[in-house]
Amino acid sequence: MPYSIDESFRALPLRALADAALARARSLGADHADFRFERIRSAAWRLRDARLAGSSDTTDLGYAVRVVHGGSWGFASGVDMTPDAAARVASQAVAMAKLSAQVIAAAGSDERVELADEPVHADRTWISAYDINPFDVPDADKTGLLAEWSGRLLAAPGVDHVDAGLLTVQENKFYADTAGTTTTQQRVRLHPHLTAVAVDPKSGEFDSMRTIAPPVGRGWEYMTGTGWDWDGELAEIPGHLAEKLRAPSVEAGAYDLVVDPSNLWLTIHESIGHATELDRALGYEAAYAGTSFATFDQLGTLTYGSEIMNVTGDRTAEHGLATIGYDDEGVAAQSWDLVRDGILTGYQLDRRIARLTGFERSNGCAYADSPGHVPVQRMANVSLQPAPGGPSTEELVSGVERGIYVVGDRSWSIDMQRYNFQFTGQRFFLIENGRLAGQLRDVAYQATTTDFWGSMAAVGGPQTYVLGGAFNCGKAQPGQVAAVSHGCPSALFRGVNILNTTQEAGR
Repeated sequence: MPYSIDESFRALPLRALADAALARARSLGADHADFRFERIRSAAWRLRDARLAGSSDTTDLGYAVRVVHGGSWGFASGVDMTPDAAARVASQAVAMAKLSAQVIAAAGSDERVELADEPVHADRTWISAYDINPFDVPDADKTGLLAEWSGRLLAAPGVDHVDAGLLTVQENKFYADTAGTTTTQQRVRLHPHLTAVAVDPKSGEFDSMRTIAPPVGRGWEYMTGTGWDWDGELAEIPGHLAEKLRAPSVEAGAYDLVVDPSNLWLTIHESIGHATELDRALGYEAAYAGTSFATFDQLGTLTYGSEIMNVTGDRTAEHGLATIGYDDEGVAAQSWDLVRDGILTGYQLDRRIARLTGFERSNGCAYADSPGHVPVQRMANVSLQPAPGGPSTEELVSGVERGIYVVGDRSWSIDMQRYNFQFTGQRFFLIENGRLAGQLRDVAYQATTTDFWGSMAAVGGPQTYVLGGAFNCGKAQPGQVAAVSHGCPSALFRGVNILNTTQEAGR
């Protein structure tokens, strides 16, 4: 069913607050000002062995004013919902800009904040794609379904414990700026997950296996079978877990890899998503994830990977966690190339970085995770494109004589230039003569970013494409968290270095 903007959000004095704040900013000489009102409701449930272990339901409500005054940023936020209070917050933002200008001048810098142009988007409304708002579903139904799924796993031989959880978010946002853009948006997302644990009573060895169902920009319909085969996955986990406990440890060396989308999305996130944030590539950002080897002087020349590598940044993908109508600078959502035919051809931008580096327009990557935080350049849905008419996962496997098929994400490590990395997974299957030959344990694949993507020999067709992602991408100081998706097909990589994690830990 089509949804409309929550009436309780529309009933808030959004326009009156925005008008008061923007009028005050103009009167104080701001070159640009924007007003952002947010209400973010987040709820979570945790179950241990089919019993509720904890839950939370919180709402973050407030507004922020950001200005460019005298070539410097100013920012302030508030919660008092009167026009006079909003005007005072705008005054505080201008005062902060003036103070920032003094600090910058004292440091000997003459850099000025200027924003790339953006068409005016007046009175626009956008709602994410979902059928059933999870906040309209009784809590008892949510915990009941998680308990029932947990019970299925616990009833299987060899499963000793099950952890289950569900995260749900409804984000409402109103934006207005001095150019005349006004937008009202609503988006919903959720992340269910279950982990089965097995313990060998004789040896004391234990291991776990988590569902590979991704978090999505969908509603409760995702929990009832739209977009994921929950019955099929829950039925497979106990057998996979039992086999994993008996599996031999991998022999380190070079292998061909077939990487499932449930694992490859995270490699994309770390080695492409963060590396193509232009503020990071320019050195303006280094918190959490460092800077980037993909520096701006290499745009159009850096060979990122093989010729079959095509990666897009996308704020429009249906059900994407980073999908929006308009970003937190009033920029309309877009899709664009980051890597085309293996060559670095684009970056993720906000309006300031776009103007600073000569781009005509931002591609809509500004986002703040709360009304109390300033917007920063954040990741779009960064996705590896499938090959039209390309092979199935089974066909990719059939072309490998000696290799490993990787399923599901687990741990990872990458350096502060987004260049040297290693990743593990949920399941690793030995490939012998084009066929799966049982699971392996203690596997990690290691490479540099350009070597790894340069070794990509084939990408699967659209039938193998899955939109993975995470709720918890961190960036900036003070730290902010954003949800982001990464789509990809299955893909074949030749001659990748495989580590035995137990041997590496013992060194």
